[in-house]
Parts: sequence; structure tokens; C-alpha cells
Amino acid sequence: MTIGVGGSSAKTELELLSNMTDGVQPIAKEEYAQRITNASERLRDLGWSAIYLNAGTNLYYFTGTRWGGSERMVGALLTADGNLHYIAPHFEISTLKGYMLMQGEVHGWHEHESPYELFATLCSDLQLNSAIGLDESTPFFIANGLAKACPDAEFVDAKAVTAGCRMRKSDSEIALLQRAKDMTLEVHKAAAKILREGISTQEVTEFIHQAHLKVGAPKGSYFCIVLFGEDTAYPHGVSNPKTLEANDMVLIDTGCQVEGYNSDITRTYVFGKPSARDREVWNHEKASQAAGFEAAKLGQACGSVDVAARQHLETLGYGPQYDTPGLPHRTGHGIGLDIHEWPYLVSSDKTPLDKGMCFSNEPMISIPGEFGIRLEDHFYMTSTGPKWFTQPSHSIDDPFGYEA
Repeated sequence: MTIGVGGSSAKTELELLSNMTDGVQPIAKEEYAQRITNASERLRDLGWSAIYLNAGTNLYYFTGTRWGGSERMVGALLTADGNLHYIAPHFEISTLKGYMLMQGEVHGWHEHESPYELFATLCSDLQLNSAIGLDESTPFFIANGLAKACPDAEFVDAKAVTAGCRMRKSDSEIALLQRAKDMTLEVHKAAAKILREGISTQEVTEFIHQAHLKVGAPKGSYFCIVLFGEDTAYPHGVSNPKTLEANDMVLIDTGCQVEGYNSDITRTYVFGKPSARDREVWNHEKASQAAGFEAAKLGQACGSVDVAARQHLETLGYGPQYDTPGLPHRTGHGIGLDIHEWPYLVSSDKTPLDKGMCFSNEPMISIPGEFGIRLEDHFYMTSTGPKWFTQPSHSIDDPFGYEA
């Protein structure tokens, strides 16, 4: 039996887990203020007058205001001089102020009024005469409404400011990401131990959610993918997942959030005894992940990591490119307040790797009709190169390194 897999129960493993969030430090108000300063400087450099931040992670990143998107427009206009103007339904203003960390004037609209016309009036009052960046996550209905209400305005993609600021994480952000990943890795270890023949993917998923709660994730699992046997060949799962059988490949991909910052770790191993084929492909995956990590050099394009991992697999007979058997998706993605964010480890992304950038490294091998293997760990760029948040899986026989 694979070391660390099976032999225990959900009750036992939950009892062994404990809260891991002691000492967690939320992002300080001073850092939010610096983020607003950084964005304002970028706006002035670009010659833009403002950016609109829609409810969601961009609004949260720059203002500390947690607010989910809905059919009602809620957001903030951040001007090039660093002022914030919130826009919200009038009946939500008191509630919004309770969530608001960085202060700004709140402009309200009643249910029979148009928030887009309110936005247009605000832009006129503020004399915003140059381009206005629109949060790239703004829903079409809001962007369309703003365009109709402001026919003379020049709306542009705000990604140069939003992604430009967010892709380089501060030390405090990296600390939150590290804690979330440490928590999820412990959950992975616990989940592996509860496996038994006949267990369903739903039972494992429910355990992982409870385990994330036990280690201190306030909402439990942010997401969870559990796959057995041939189902592991499908990166994001199947409609009717099978139950676990002896010697099945097991793929578990899950994560949680700490102060909004995400973990996202995948482990793949065998429930039972690995075959020679299992071992060969697993080792190919581990080597590809290592090749990607070694290629992560400051100043090189993000895409170079994808190229290195993919080319290594091609030398072993996989692919070519995105063909299967082989790697059907990009090698990795940025991570932060969004589980997938810019920049991306895909060959077309020419963004230079820079200090503070954080990525997943997961060059999955998919072999339809047999199985798939994804080993996913994350790294961040330091002044001397890449550093792992979590150490990669040790071996197919001892995936969590208990006897390393």
C-alpha cells in the first residue's frame, strides 16, 4: 500500500487536525492606502482619469471593501488624484459603510433610477475628461449600461492598472498565501488516510470540507475535485464519478481561503500498489513539474515555464503541444485573491517574471482511457529566483514524504 494512504477513518483524522490560523495578520489599512497610491500613479502614467472597480476582488484589493457582485451595480470610482467615490443602491449605503475600510464619498441610486446615469453625472461633476478604465471583471450589462449613459466617454480595459498592481504580491500577501497552502497540504494528508475500497468521491469531498473548517478556513473548502481510476484523465472531473477500487489512481485537487487569499494543491497517487506504468508516468509528471520550476528565471517570459515543462514531456513522447496523451492545458496560473489570475504560465504570455509573482505549477499528464496525473504546487518569485510554497510530492510510493 502506498505510504500514508488508507488505514484510518474520517473521525480519527478530523480529531487530529487543529486550527492553523493563529497569528494570521490581515492586510493592514496602510497597505490598502499604498495600493490606492500605486493605482493612482499608474493612472497618471497612462494618462487616464480614473478606473471603475466593480464589486468583487478588484474592489476588495484596492479598498478593503468585501462585496459580492449581483444584478445591482455596486463599485467604486478611483480617480487619478487618489480619491474614492463609491456607487451603490441607496438602501445599501448603510450596509456598505459597515464593510468599507478605505473611506470615500458614497453616491446612491434608488430602485427606479439608473446607476449608469448616476455614474455619468459623477464623471461630469469630477470633470473626468480622459480615458476611464473599466474593471475587466465588470459584467457586460454594467459595461453596456455605462457605455450608453456616457456616449462620449472613452472606456478602456483597466487590466493595465488592476493586474499591473495585483500580480506582484507583498510580503503580507505571500504570508497569507503560505498559510492557506500549509493548511490545505495538511488536509490532503488527512484525506489520503481515510481512503478505502468503495468510498465515494462525495464522501471524500465532504471530509475535505470539514477538514478545512477544522484547520481554520472560515468557509471550509473553496473548491474540491476528487477523482478515481480512469476518471483522473479528465482535468476537471466527470459527470458520474466512480467509487474507489483497489489500485486505482487517486487525484484530489482542493483549496481554501485565508483572508480571501487562495490555496490550490493537487496530489495524485495510487490506492494500493503502483504498477510499472503508473510509476513511469508519475515520474514523468514530477520531472516536468521540476523542469518548469527550473525555467522560472527573473526577467524571462512567464510563457518560458510552460515551454520548458511541455517540451520535457514531448521528449518523452507526449503531445505534441496540447494533444493527449500529454498536457492538455497551460502549465500554471497566477494566484492571489482570485484562484486563477494574471499572469499565466502559458507559452503566449510574454509578461516578464518578476519578484512577488505567485504561480501554480501543474503540467498534468492526461491519458484518456487510462488515467491522469496532476502534481500541483505553487511557487513565488524572489530576488534570487523561484521558491516553493509547498514542497512537491516526494514519490509515488511515499507521496507526502513520511519516510523521506
